[in-house]
Formats: sequence, structure tokens, C-alpha cells
Amino acid sequence: MSRKYKFLNKQGLYFVSFATVNWIDVFTRPAYCDIIIESLTWCKANIGMDLYCWCIMPNHVHLIFSARDNNPEIILGRFKEYTAKQIIKAISENPQESRKEWMLWMFGRAGAKSSNVSKYQFWQHNNKPIELWSPHVIEQKADYIHSNPVVAGFVAEPQHWRYSSAIDYCDGKGLIEIEFL
Repeated sequence: MSRKYKFLNKQGLYFVSFATVNWIDVFTRPAYCDIIIESLTWCKANIGMDLYCWCIMPNHVHLIFSARDNNPEIILGRFKEYTAKQIIKAISENPQESRKEWMLWMFGRAGAKSSNVSKYQFWQHNNKPIELWSPHVIEQKADYIHSNPVVAGFVAEPQHWRYSSAIDYCDGKGLIEIEFL
């Protein structure tokens, strides 16, 4: 599978999902989720990401977004590169991280197998951006994102998951300012 992100319509609205290597449950710690939230907020303010829906699960992230400057592959690439470095750093510097050695070993092992990673590989390379081209498909993907924590058994209602935009769509206030679909 190609490692390039295939955003055929640069002006499109996209659903993307990306996971940690080996589906490692990294986002069970709020500190690591905070890096994702801070980075999404930065991408919105500084490099033209319009964020409509998002959800952080223990080992993967879902987004619906578009790019104001018609460069979705650049935005996603910069986001993943930055968060990978920051989360690896946070793990390695966290004296209370009980899984530190194991996670760093797994990320290092994945990095050694990758031709374009110098030391650690955090995110899986393969993701398939799906252009959302109709109201039905948009609604289907938004529901999928927001229902993910419910289906996984973490919460009873989508808006109860802290690391999601579901609350914004229920007249609440989430952790990241979003654009509404």
C-alpha cells in the first residue's frame, strides 16, 4: 500500500482515521490526549485546518476536516509528524509511565522496519482519506466518529466521551472549537 496520502480533491471535506503502530493503547493517559488536542488547535489557528468532527480513542484518532488552503495532505502530514515526536518525547520523559520501555521498544522496532523513519515510528503509515461528497455520507461518518466510544463500551452516550466533538453537536462545549457540518 502506498504511504502517500491520497487527497484527490484538495478542496474536499475528508474523513480520516489513523492508528498507532501495532494499535498500542497510548491515549489512555490524558497527557498524551492533550498533545493531540493542542496540535489540532494549533493546526486550526496556524495552518488552515477546518475541523468538523474529531474523536481520540485509546489507539487511534478520527477526524472530519478540510483545508482552507487546499492542502489537506500537508496539514495531516505535519499534524502526524509533530504529534509523533511530541508523544514519544512525553512518553520517554514521563517517570510514571509504567509501559515506557515496552512502548519505546515497540516504536523503535516499527521505526527500524520503516525506510522513512529515523528512530521511532508512532503512527501507522497507511490511512485512507475518504472524501465526503454527500449529506448522507457526511452524516454517516460523523455518527460513526461520535458513536465509536459507545460501541467500544467506554460510555453510554456519545457526548459523555471527553475526547470527542460529540458534545458540541449536543449543545455543549467541547475541548476544541469546531466548524459545524
